[in-house]
Amino acid sequence: MAGGNDGSGRAPVAIVRPTTTVTSGVGVTQKLVTAAVAFGDLMQGTFGPQGLDKMLYKTNGETAVTNDGAKIVAELLVKHPAAKAFVQLADAQEQACGDGVTGCLLLASELMREAGRLLERGLHPLVCIEGYRLALRATLDHLHHVAEAIEDDDERLLHIAQTSMTGTAADTGDETLARLVVEALQCLSSPDGVDHEDVRMTKRGEGNLSDTRLVDGMVLEAGLTLDRLPRRLDSGTVLALTCPLEQEEASRETEIEIEGTDQWMAFIEAKEAILKKKTDAVLATGANVVLSAEGIEPSIFHALTDAGCFVLGGIERSGIEDLAKASGATMCDHLDDADASVLGSFSSLEIETGEGLDGRKERICLRFGPDAGLVTLDVGGGDGVAVEEVIRGLYDAVRSTSLAIKTRSIVRGGGSFHMGASLVVKEAAEGQAGRERLAMEAFARALENIPSTLAQNAGVDRLDTLLALRAAHRSGEPHAGIDAAGQVSPIVATWLPCDTLLHAIESATETACGLLRVDQVISARGD
Repeated sequence: MAGGNDGSGRAPVAIVRPTTTVTSGVGVTQKLVTAAVAFGDLMQGTFGPQGLDKMLYKTNGETAVTNDGAKIVAELLVKHPAAKAFVQLADAQEQACGDGVTGCLLLASELMREAGRLLERGLHPLVCIEGYRLALRATLDHLHHVAEAIEDDDERLLHIAQTSMTGTAADTGDETLARLVVEALQCLSSPDGVDHEDVRMTKRGEGNLSDTRLVDGMVLEAGLTLDRLPRRLDSGTVLALTCPLEQEEASRETEIEIEGTDQWMAFIEAKEAILKKKTDAVLATGANVVLSAEGIEPSIFHALTDAGCFVLGGIERSGIEDLAKASGATMCDHLDDADASVLGSFSSLEIETGEGLDGRKERICLRFGPDAGLVTLDVGGGDGVAVEEVIRGLYDAVRSTSLAIKTRSIVRGGGSFHMGASLVVKEAAEGQAGRERLAMEAFARALENIPSTLAQNAGVDRLDTLLALRAAHRSGEPHAGIDAAGQVSPIVATWLPCDTLLHAIESATETACGLLRVDQVISARGD
């Protein structure tokens, strides 16, 4: 871009680099739509119970195999600005709901595809955006209409957890893991609700997936420095320290001249007295278990062990915070504050020994009973990427189930809602006199892409299946959807939190509308 020559022979004013390319008009839409459609096509094969995995090969040589939408998007090195908008969309959906990322991206991609066709036919982008917003309003009204409330319904919660894990590595074909997820969240439920962040996950490093267990407490990976530590404690109190149990070092270098052995012995006795005072302060609290985020002087370590305490230092700060939360203890950052009031309680402590890649591996299993402030899903299997993928699937299930417990509102999956919403939007479009009607009908077709993709990934004809599903809804079967085999059938065990769909549809629409507002692309790279 440059100013014109004024006739004086001077060069025109350069605004941007000569290599910069400027795209305007329909070419802009084509660029953005092409990128959006490519992103949707990339994710399409991973959607639903019959979705397949992607193998991601990183620049550092690591390989990841997953069908989790959030994981795939996070690993991609995206350069195109429209694709970056989709990456932000995926991140927003993952942060808000923890699930529904792939469906959200597919809807946004299809909205862009439909908009591209309309804009090529001469429809103004703002008219398309207005039509999309009218369709969005009708879709959300339908969502609130068909949403069902749940109370203490373990069966529905179990279905939500299973739906979230379907098609992932955590999908074992039975309800074992889903039941563990529900039990974990029910252990944490309170009048204030349930927080998914209070569910921890650890890799057991042995056995197989069926050995996964729920621990009403926490599991710590730690190397024990003393073999005579108690291997098991049935119950007692725990002290959580964030201060070191060591002699304090001088902040400045000093030199002290000692003239005799008496003075030397006095120094040693003074040090021992300081350490004994610290030991007595800990023992005075009455704690059976002493865990510290800092170091512990060997003499104090031995003295506390001789007194029957289980002692461990050098634990990560996050581990001490979890301990305090789980046991009800107060983190103590100075021994002067240590008394019985800061102690937490535990129901059992056990040291588990196994074989790891580096030889012997020891883990501390601390249980806190039914009132535990957090719980742990100890996932069976090895330490490889396969177990990490299982944990990712479990995490999505925990997020979805906790969201359902909080909001008490769920909706049927399997494309059932999307088909119903599509018909509602089409009906609303019939009453629209302006060109917005075209955009509303395009929105309805985009919604139908969800059940259509489920059918395609199941290996059946997507058009025939889509027509059959549409006919079922029009003939008075609002609960019909696409099952795991790709057939049209009533949806009875596939449920999603209402908020997951709400956020996905709203975010996908807003992202598409934001891209449609772009009328010029200026690329400094020249592509």
